[in-house]
Amino acid sequence: MDRIWEQRLGFWYIAEDHPDHLAVVSSPDGEWTYGELARRAHRAVHLLRSRGLAPGDVVAAMLPNGIDLATLWLACHEGGWYFLPLNTLLTEGEVTAILVHSDARALVVDEAHAASVAGVDPTRFAGAFVRGTLDGFDSLASALAAHAPTPPDDRACGALFVYTSGTTGRPKGIRRALPPGDPASVAHEAAVFGRAFDFVPFGGPHLVSTAMYHGGSAAYWTGALNVGHPLVIMARFDAEEALRLIDEHRVFSAYMVPTQFHRLLQLPDDVRARADVSSLHSVVHSAAPCPLEVKQRMLAWWGPVVWETYGGMEGPATIAKPHRWLERPGTVGRAIRGTRVAILDDAGRELPAGEVGGIYYGSAESSFEYVDDVETTRAAHRGPLFTIGDLGYLDADGYLFICGREKDMIITGGVNVYPAEVEATLLAHPAVADVAVIGVPDDEWGETIVAVVEPVAGHVGDDDLATDLLAHCRVSLAGFKCPRQVEFRAALPRTDAGKLAKRPLVDEYASRRA
Repeated sequence: MDRIWEQRLGFWYIAEDHPDHLAVVSSPDGEWTYGELARRAHRAVHLLRSRGLAPGDVVAAMLPNGIDLATLWLACHEGGWYFLPLNTLLTEGEVTAILVHSDARALVVDEAHAASVAGVDPTRFAGAFVRGTLDGFDSLASALAAHAPTPPDDRACGALFVYTSGTTGRPKGIRRALPPGDPASVAHEAAVFGRAFDFVPFGGPHLVSTAMYHGGSAAYWTGALNVGHPLVIMARFDAEEALRLIDEHRVFSAYMVPTQFHRLLQLPDDVRARADVSSLHSVVHSAAPCPLEVKQRMLAWWGPVVWETYGGMEGPATIAKPHRWLERPGTVGRAIRGTRVAILDDAGRELPAGEVGGIYYGSAESSFEYVDDVETTRAAHRGPLFTIGDLGYLDADGYLFICGREKDMIITGGVNVYPAEVEATLLAHPAVADVAVIGVPDDEWGETIVAVVEPVAGHVGDDDLATDLLAHCRVSLAGFKCPRQVEFRAALPRTDAGKLAKRPLVDEYASRRA
C-alpha cells in the first residue's frame, strides 16, 4: 500500500505524467482529462496576468458546479492568488459587501446570477468576466481562448479565501498566508489529505454532489483530483440521480452532508435496492450534526465506508473512521495528528471527560485570523486553541461528542437543552423530512421549545401530526426536552453546506412577540 503513495501525486504531476487520465468523467460541461484541464488553467493564469493581477490578489467567482469553477481554482493555485468562491445564494447586498471587504481584483460570474451582482460596478475590477452575457463584463470563453495553453513562468501557490456561511451572524473572512514552494510539489504534499480518508490513488471516481464553492466541498474535490480520482460533478443534488451516478460510474469516493443522507434514505425501497453501491470505498461527511439513526441506517446500507470529520473553515479537528464510529456511536472522532482538542468552561478551565463545555482545538498549522476583525478573532481564542462555537464532551479515550451550537442552546426553566438532540429524535419519525428546533422567549420559562417541521411529501402538517410528533418525542426524551409547540413549513432554510439557517426562524418568532 505504501508503494502506491510513493508515486508522484498532486494535480499538476498527474497532468504531466498522465495527461490522458480523466479529471472529470461526468459534469454539466462534459468530460475532461487532466491534460485538458491543466491547459485551461494555464490559459486562465495568462489571462489574469494580462489584466495586471499580482501575487496575493483576490479572484472572486460566483459560478455553478462545473469546469469553470475548477479552472479558476487551479489557475489561482499556480498563479499565486487567493480564490474566493461566492455562495450562489447570496443577495446583491451580501455579494457587494464581501467583494469590498475582500478587495477582490477580479470577478467571474455566471449570467444566471446577474441579479446578485446588479449593484457591482465591473470597472472597479482589473478583470470582470461572465459565463454567457452581461453588460460591462467580458466573455470568459472568448477571453480564455485568446491566451496560450502553455505553463506560465514564475508559478506560485495560491490558496482559498473563504467566508463563513453567516447563518448565525454576518459572514467572517478567513484567509491564511500563501504557502511557499512550487505548486506541483505542494499539491503532491497535499495528497496526504486523501490518505487520511483512504482515498486510494487512482482508486476511482469521486462524486461531487454538494456546492463546489463551499470550502468543505472544495477540500474534498480538490483532494480527489490530487490523488487521481476523476470527478463526477452534479449540477445540483438529487437523491435518485446521485444513486444512479454512483451505480453508472462505479463511484469510489464522495463528500456529502447529513441532509443528503436523510434524502437518500427517504427514497422508496425499490429505488434504493436497484442501485449498486458496492463500489463505494470512502464517503466523508461533515458540515452539520448527523442524527444517530441516520448514520446507522447509512452504514447498514452502504457498509463501513462512511467517514466523519469535524471542524470548520478555521481548521480541521477530528476524524471518525467507520469502525471507530460503530464502536462509539455518535462520536465525531479523535483529534487528527498534531491537533489538540479540549473542552473548556466559560472561564477557560479544562473540563474532565464526560463534562459538556465549549469545544476548543488547534495546531501550529491551523492558526488563523478573521480578516479585519481583531475582536472576533480574540473572542474565538483561548491561548493557542480556538472555538467555532460548538458544545460537546470528550470520553475517557479522547473521542469527541457534539451536543450542539453554543448560540443555539435553549435554556428553559434554568435547564440546558441542546436542539441537535431534539432534532435528531424528530428526524427519526417517518413523516419528518426536515426540522429546526429553536428557543422562543417565554415569560415563565425564559425560553420555550418550538419545533418547526417540514413534512415528508404525502403527509399533512396538521394538529394530528403535531400530536403524533410530540408523543414520539416523549418516548425518547425527558419531558423538559420535548417541544411545547410544533409548527409546519413547506421547506426549511438550509445553506448549500447542509446547515440549518435558523436565523430567519428566530427573527420571525421574535417579531411575533414584539
